[in-house]
Amino acid sequence: MDFLADARAVIDAGPVCDSCLGRVFADRSFGLSNADRGEGLRTAVAIADDEPYEAVAPDDCWVCDGECGRFEEWADRAAAAVQTVDFDTYQVGTRTPPLIEENDRLLREDAGLPDDAGELFKSNFNREVGKRIGRQTGTDVDFGRPDIQFTLDLATDRVDTQLNSAFVYGRYRKLERDIPQTEWPCRECHGSGRRRGEPCDHCDGEGYLYPESVEQLTAPVVEEAMDGSDATFHGAGREDVDAKMLGTGRPFVIEVEEPHRRRVDTDDLEADINAFADGKAEVEGLRLASYEMVERVKGLDASKTYRAAVEFDADVSDTDLTAAIADIDGATIKQETPQRVDHRRASKTRTREVLSASAEHEDARHATVDIHGEGGLYIKELISSDEGRTEPSLAGLLGVDATVTALDVLAVEGTEEPFEREEFFVGNRNDDTDE
Repeated sequence: MDFLADARAVIDAGPVCDSCLGRVFADRSFGLSNADRGEGLRTAVAIADDEPYEAVAPDDCWVCDGECGRFEEWADRAAAAVQTVDFDTYQVGTRTPPLIEENDRLLREDAGLPDDAGELFKSNFNREVGKRIGRQTGTDVDFGRPDIQFTLDLATDRVDTQLNSAFVYGRYRKLERDIPQTEWPCRECHGSGRRRGEPCDHCDGEGYLYPESVEQLTAPVVEEAMDGSDATFHGAGREDVDAKMLGTGRPFVIEVEEPHRRRVDTDDLEADINAFADGKAEVEGLRLASYEMVERVKGLDASKTYRAAVEFDADVSDTDLTAAIADIDGATIKQETPQRVDHRRASKTRTREVLSASAEHEDARHATVDIHGEGGLYIKELISSDEGRTEPSLAGLLGVDATVTALDVLAVEGTEEPFEREEFFVGNRNDDTDE
């Protein structure tokens, strides 16, 4: 390839600025900007041809129509658009006007060069403006999922910004019963509180079947701390509404949309959430997390430990209870979809393992049963049999009706729990400084 001849062909095709000239030869040499490369080529052609050196300003360039002279201006505008926003990473994209895209194609065609020679206008523009944004804001480019996405619309002369979500990971304990994990809108009025112009009689006009949830006790505090527009709660599974979540707690991630603050002190945030929840729930181990943590939490293959208060409808001896628990300990359980959830779950038969089981007899009609089971094991039905839909069951083995009167979740443990791996977290636990 006679690149001087090719450079001469590009120059002879019309007035072209150094940046657009250099782009065509972007695969030549390293450590140079396209503008530096173009200036060098123009100089080399002038020397080789013994002709006067004639620079071309971007405003006179037929290819970019002056845009390559506005890198600094676009960077200034982008930085100004986010001067009140907390961010560490960014990415730049450009909407190129059709005329410049066409000129970019003709630039190579007129010089007899391949369509893929060098670098496209858009790629060069993204990088040059992006470098300047990074210098002005002290932040780093991220081609994966940055904190902010800048889109430079050259046709409309507008900078668009998209603030990507921020994430906070932790574990929660639910200390009172009859609190769902997430908001539970009324299915009759769809959360409006009214039907046919009257207060909804299904939810007493509240719009929700339960007035509070773990989400409502935690997410608003995080949203306010990060100055976001909305917040969503993602849990590693969920417990029954009437069950407490105790012990080591359940992993969760709160996703905050359009956050203007990301560097929050997670110790302070933890204290604020616990004060707001007022003893109904509590959180611990809060850390700033990455987007990947949501999928990790939602996809956690977790076993769970339960404690159930059980009532029998007839007397049960210590010997019979011990024998029944021994049969359940380590057993493979077949469960049809429970009747209490079959209106919202697919009807099918599942098999789950009981990893361990033990019981303490309170009296002839009452016992406390501890079950460590595979994820997805329905504990209430393991006790009651659900009219024979669960086999084996405690009630079936005893030949006595058994009912769970209170249920607590004591532990949620992943078989490959990833929650201490630094790749899923952002900064330090108390991340209120630039790093």
